[in-house]
Amino acid sequence: MIAFLGQGRMGVPMARRLTLAGHKVTTWRRGGGVTAAAAVDGAELVITMLSDPAAVREVLTAALPGLRPGATVVEMSTIGPEAVRELRALLPAEVGLVDAPVLGSVGPAADGTLTVLAGGDVSGCREVLSVFGSVRELGPLGAGAVMKIAVMSAIVPAQVLLAETFAYGEAHGVDRGALADVLSGTPLGTLAERLRVPSAETRYSLGHATKDLELGAWEGASMAGAARARLQEARAAGLGERDLTAIAEYVGGHIGGGAAHRAVPLNLSTIPATNGRYSHAVRVGDMLYVSGQAAFDEQGNIVGEGSMAVQSEHIFQVVSRILADQGATFEDIAFIRTYVTDMDQLLDYGRVRAKYITGTPPASTTVEVSRLFRPGLLLEVDLIVALPG
Repeated sequence: MIAFLGQGRMGVPMARRLTLAGHKVTTWRRGGGVTAAAAVDGAELVITMLSDPAAVREVLTAALPGLRPGATVVEMSTIGPEAVRELRALLPAEVGLVDAPVLGSVGPAADGTLTVLAGGDVSGCREVLSVFGSVRELGPLGAGAVMKIAVMSAIVPAQVLLAETFAYGEAHGVDRGALADVLSGTPLGTLAERLRVPSAETRYSLGHATKDLELGAWEGASMAGAARARLQEARAAGLGERDLTAIAEYVGGHIGGGAAHRAVPLNLSTIPATNGRYSHAVRVGDMLYVSGQAAFDEQGNIVGEGSMAVQSEHIFQVVSRILADQGATFEDIAFIRTYVTDMDQLLDYGRVRAKYITGTPPASTTVEVSRLFRPGLLLEVDLIVALPG
C-alpha cells in the first residue's frame, strides 16, 4: 500500500497516476478530515508532495505514530538538501528515506512525463517512481535535492532576466512579439516563448519559484540573488499564486521596483482563510505585519478547545507557514505579542513557544484579557517580522 501525503496542483495528478497504475493508494490533504498518522498506517511506501520544508516537517512529524518499521518515505517536494538531512534525523532509523524532487509542472504530472531526480537507495521504490516519468538515480541521499535546486537556480533567474529584457525593449518602443521572435533563434528561445504571453494557468507558481531560489541562492550567487529579490517583490505584490511567467507583467509595470514599498496584503491558501475583514499579513518593504493568529481549522472550528498547549502548537504551525511564504524564519521575528485568557496556563504556552523561538528572543509583550473574540479561544498571537534582504 502507498500513502500519498500531498496537496495543490501537483499532488492531485500524481496521486491519480498511482491509482491508474494499479496501486492501492491512501491520500492525505490538509483539511481532509484524515490525520497524517492514519493515512500512513500500514503503508509500505509514503510519498510526500508539499509546499515547503516547514510543511514537510509538520506533516511527517504528525505521521510518525503511524509509520511502520521497514516503510520508506519518498520526499518529492522541493525542500533542499539541508531539510533532507533534518528529515533523516527526524525519522526512525528503521524507516527508509529517499529524496526524489521532480522537474516538470502540472501537465507532465498528469501525463507521467516528469523527470524524477532521486537520491538515496531507490531499489524498493524504483518501479513506483517510474509511474511519474523518467527516473534519474543521482547518488546518495540528498543528491536529488541538490540537483533540483541547482537546475532551478539556472532556469528561474533566466526567466527573470528575460522579463527585464522584454521590459527594456518595450520601454524603448520595441514590440514584445518582435523581440520574442528574435530571441527564438537564440539558446534562450524556449524560455522567451514562455514569457511572450504570460500564462493564465498556473503551472509553476511564482511563489514556489521564489521559495526555490530562497533555498538555493547562496551568498555570492549574484544572479540568483538578484532574481530572488525581484521575485520576492512580485510575491509581496500579490502574484505568488500566479504562474512564474507573470514576472514579465510585474517587471514591465514596475521598472525600478518601487512597488515593494507600499502596503501589500497577503492571504495564503495554505492556512485557514480569514473572515474577509482582515488579511493574514501585510508586507511593507522589508517588514511583515502578521495579524493576530488564533487556533482555527479550515472549517472555522476551534482547534484544541480547553488546551493551551494544543492551541499554541496550532498557532505556531500557522505562523511557520506565513513566515515560509515570505522567505523568513522564526529568527526574523522582531516583536511578538500574546493575548491569553488565563495567566495560570502561561507555562503551557511558553513550552510550545520555546520549541519555535530559540536563541535570543525577540521583543515581546504578553497580556491577560478577559475574553477573546470567540468563546473557547485561549490565546491570540500577532507579530512584526524583519524580512531577509
